[in-house]
Amino acid sequence: MTLRQLTILPADRVVLLPDASPLTEVEYETDQRLIPFGCRSGSCGACVVEVLQGGPALGEPDDDELDFLDDLGLSGGAHRLACQCRLRGDVTVRVVDQI
Repeated sequence: MTLRQLTILPADRVVLLPDASPLTEVEYETDQRLIPFGCRSGSCGACVVEVLQGGPALGEPDDDELDFLDDLGLSGGAHRLACQCRLRGDVTVRVVDQI
């Protein structure tokens, strides 16, 4: 099994997840709430992260995710809804303060 590394800032924590795992799996790998997941369906914005390194390893955002991020004023490609991402490589993200 291939493990991928997810670095989460500002907590400065590294979580190892199996290849293609949804980022929601972070909750089961640590006793801390490193990413604040809410609805898990991409409609609440609780889990917005800024992708600092490795963005392509999270897969391409779909149109609904892009539209929602645009509604939040976060267009431009640096932000993602963590609940909509799968880890396919090493990635570093920064959790965005509540919107």
